[in-house]
Amino acid sequence: MTEKNTHSDQFYIEGLLQNDSAVIQSIYKKFAPKVKNYIRTNSGDDDAAADVIQEVLIAIYNQAKTNGLQLTCPFDAYFFLLCKRRWLNELKKSSNKGVTIKDDTLSISESVQELVLQAETFDEKQSLFDEMFQKLGEKCQEVLKLSFVLKTMEEVAQRLNVTYGYVRKKKSLCTGQLTEMIQQSNRYKSLKK
Repeated sequence: MTEKNTHSDQFYIEGLLQNDSAVIQSIYKKFAPKVKNYIRTNSGDDDAAADVIQEVLIAIYNQAKTNGLQLTCPFDAYFFLLCKRRWLNELKKSSNKGVTIKDDTLSISESVQELVLQAETFDEKQSLFDEMFQKLGEKCQEVLKLSFVLKTMEEVAQRLNVTYGYVRKKKSLCTGQLTEMIQQSNRYKSLKK
């Protein structure tokens, strides 16, 4: 696979990462109307569109923060396709609504589709992790959450008022339990394919 150049619209990704209100307002002003129009003409309303836009911006932020997302296509195409797919998934979930898809959108380049697929896969993995994390015991959740935010295990041990050895062992056991739960999941098996 060849290294692709980062698109000049990368500043939108950087703006989301830095919580830059000017960039975020620009995204809403430039790109949200197209998404709202698409959702309104495909069995949705403005509230549904606002939810989709927010969810997609969070997904883009999470992917950028975790995976260092580098745009290789215009932000507009990437954002719109993510919103469109998210909306179609919502319609599938609530299939009791009549679905009329009017698809006269732009042709999608390979790099946009590749980025969207990466974003959707990342989102699905994050969702699976969150679901399995919630199934862990309270103590495991507490140890893992603290280990995510504190710099050292010594700080975690101090915060929990336990020994360093205990917290290291507990983290190892909880991480193993979480990994096993994820790997046993049918969703995990379908993500690996």
